[in-house]
Amino acid sequence: MLGQMMQQPLLISSLLVHAERHHGEREIVSRRVEGDIHRYTYRELAARARRMANALTGLGLAMSERVATLAWNGYRHLELYYAVSGSGAVLHTLNPRLHPEQIVYIADHAEDQVLFFDLSFLPLIAAVAGRTKTVRHWVAMCARAHLPADAAGIPGLLCYEDLIEANHDRYDWPVFDENSASSLCYTSGTTGNPKGVLYSHRSTLLHTYAAALPDALNCSANDAILPVVPMFHVNAWGLPYVGCMTGAKLVFPGPALDGKSLYELFESEQVTVSAGVPTVWQGLLAHVQANGLKFSSMKRTVIGGSACPPAMLRTFGDEFGVHVLHAWGMTEMSPLGTVCSLKPRHLQMDAQARYAVMSKQGRAVYGVDMKIVDESGAELPFGSETSGELLVRGPWIVDQYFKGEGGNPLRVDAAGHGWFPTGDVATIDADGYMHITDRSKDVIKSGGEWIGSIDLENIAMAHPAVAMAACIAAHHPKWDERPLLVVVKKPGAEVTKAELLAFFEGKVAKWWVPDDVAFVDAIPLGATGKMQKNRLREQFKDYALPTA
Repeated sequence: MLGQMMQQPLLISSLLVHAERHHGEREIVSRRVEGDIHRYTYRELAARARRMANALTGLGLAMSERVATLAWNGYRHLELYYAVSGSGAVLHTLNPRLHPEQIVYIADHAEDQVLFFDLSFLPLIAAVAGRTKTVRHWVAMCARAHLPADAAGIPGLLCYEDLIEANHDRYDWPVFDENSASSLCYTSGTTGNPKGVLYSHRSTLLHTYAAALPDALNCSANDAILPVVPMFHVNAWGLPYVGCMTGAKLVFPGPALDGKSLYELFESEQVTVSAGVPTVWQGLLAHVQANGLKFSSMKRTVIGGSACPPAMLRTFGDEFGVHVLHAWGMTEMSPLGTVCSLKPRHLQMDAQARYAVMSKQGRAVYGVDMKIVDESGAELPFGSETSGELLVRGPWIVDQYFKGEGGNPLRVDAAGHGWFPTGDVATIDADGYMHITDRSKDVIKSGGEWIGSIDLENIAMAHPAVAMAACIAAHHPKWDERPLLVVVKKPGAEVTKAELLAFFEGKVAKWWVPDDVAFVDAIPLGATGKMQKNRLREQFKDYALPTA
């Protein structure tokens, strides 16, 4: 017997319809590439998105064809989020931090038909425009007054605001299968070509519901959300969709992601929630500490993308009264997998014990199932102190990569369930809190025993002289591999190797303490702000550890 409820597909356009109808007056604020501050409402967003949907129809876009963007966080990019997916096409957010060769490869692989771009990326567009195979239309996201006179050699360059003005806002969002593709993101893998992850309307809506929950990102109409995480990085972790679902004020920082610019926007717009990777927050904290500043409205920030150093958790909490939600996910997971929301008993703990819990990546949000397995594939119980490979499944987790790249990525268990192997090594405690101890490719195996590089990096980052730290495996004649700590010192700070190594005493087992420290000017970061340990391993492949 089937239930007798209405069958209404879960479509991204419904988020915009809801926001316009119930939160039409709520403000969306953007710092533009042009340098000024732009303000309008959800009602105006909806009207302009409908105009752009009509423009896409006029450009000949068919159902499921891909529309690419190379853009910062801003209101025009938000309009494309809804106009493209809502009209039945697929939004493909390109990462402008990639090399032009990678941009060309990804655009060709996706078969992008239209490419919208912010003017700050004009040199990048000029470098790739003559080399892509499928792009038929290039659109500069600006008004005609800002359109470059010579079009930088880009054939048939169109103007975004011209398209908006040439089309009316009467548009009925089409109704189609909720399993239809909605957006496309490519992994930022450090080996091989990036692989595409194709999200559906259904997966995106379910992810949005879960992300907004109180024990997840805890968003409501009373919030002002500033996503520092780029809209080209896994759809800004879903926050542009959460904004429409909840009616929260949205604040977009544009290209100005330095500490001073972010702080000014936080204060002027009374931001309550933000989200970004640790490297961004380092710059913000450095600015507020150097200038004796405080946050007047910010209540919490979501930190993900890579492990949040415990020292950063404590700085935000103890010095500034900002609660950190440590989160974890992947492009293949839309991306949200876990959030470190505390349970009632954790609130009764002393600060040190509470921060120890908060340093974990947290518990699974509803919709995500996870487990850890040993080297033989046997599942390890929650509460085991043994690390294992982390596997996940759920309705917004990838089933296969776009165009079948790399074959079937899933592992099928005895019950016939497919699990996605994350590549992370983790533990899960008795309360279900997951703690990543390493990436499988970054694990240091010394004398047959694993050493977690993330734990060592977090300890190093707590030293007052350390700005950034990475721990990698270096060859050892006896133990095969031993930890090498690579450190960037804070400006003007001084610390010796011996002092840093002594800092580990009593914090980890003696055999975990790094054998040596290498000081560098900078640690290479990838397109999403993650440390590129593969490049460090290549740089230090011949490093001679002290053996005495």
